[in-house]
Amino acid sequence: MAPPSLMAASVKKKPVAAQKAKVQAASKARVVAARAKRTAKAAVVQAKASASRPQSGKGRRAAVIAAKSAAVAGGGLAAASAVSASERKHEAASGADGLPKLSANAVFVMDQNSREVLVSKNDKAVMPIASLTKLMTGLLVADAKLSLDEEITITEDDLDIYKGTGSRLSVGTKLTRGEAMHLALMSSENRAAHALGRTYPGGIVNFVRLMNAKAAELGMRDTRYVEPTGLSVENRSSARDLALLVAAAYQRPLLREFSTSQGYSVESGRRVLQYHNSNRLTADPNWDIGLQKTGYISEAGRCMVMSAKLAGRQVIMVFLDAADKSSRIGDAQRVRRYVESVVSADAIERMAMRKG
Repeated sequence: MAPPSLMAASVKKKPVAAQKAKVQAASKARVVAARAKRTAKAAVVQAKASASRPQSGKGRRAAVIAAKSAAVAGGGLAAASAVSASERKHEAASGADGLPKLSANAVFVMDQNSREVLVSKNDKAVMPIASLTKLMTGLLVADAKLSLDEEITITEDDLDIYKGTGSRLSVGTKLTRGEAMHLALMSSENRAAHALGRTYPGGIVNFVRLMNAKAAELGMRDTRYVEPTGLSVENRSSARDLALLVAAAYQRPLLREFSTSQGYSVESGRRVLQYHNSNRLTADPNWDIGLQKTGYISEAGRCMVMSAKLAGRQVIMVFLDAADKSSRIGDAQRVRRYVESVVSADAIERMAMRKG
């Protein structure tokens, strides 16, 4: 069953102006507090009382004024208390709008279960998606329930006609469909991915037709496929569309297993070929990644999609057109810190409201 459309999802957004005001108010309170040398007990009590209640409108302005008053009187502790949980949530972000500054040209981050949008940047821009294409290739093969033990052979038809890239899977190499899927999803093996489409019932033409039909079924309105590897610049989508694909692929245990495994080996003639995951975060014990795929061609830049558990939330992350691998990884780390700060701030805010 396809995940519900993002168009129908309930999206929680906050006005940019309001976010700026929160960040500025918190920053001013901290600066003044650092200079203060004496404690004003009455101002501290007033600021704490204001911060413990939901803030909006006049109440919100009153809390900010109380925080400033406490700081001026010398209440460093008061200023810390007066900065509400919602302010602390945005302190962790580096952008003026309260969101993390990211290098990728298009970004979309959402809670996989609630569909709450957490971060977005040019999320509807349509651009080349490189090997993120292989996630759709794997989805179609998995859903067709074809035998994973069936042997397929790499032929000249599987050679790269778009970029002229090479492969360790030479023409004549025999491997099972399961092995080809594993290599395509884990280490982005192009010939393996093309062979999956070529050997699909009806051949490559039918496979590409079904790729586009599946995209339409998932509500991916900005997506178009012309081949199963991602080497063609004509394979295009948006960050928002790709989040839908990740949500659907995550429901297939086989895709989760193959895309996140650390390494895999296959026999090619007398050789044993060792492959590794193209996403180094899968080897990081600090990350709990349930599904991932990376991609690169020069026109698409460095791309990555993931479904990962962050602070108890299953979060989908899509990054398109980052400058290099380190920028792509850095963006993921910044999003992770931001999401963790949001969850922590929400917990603090709920606790303060209960005490109030």
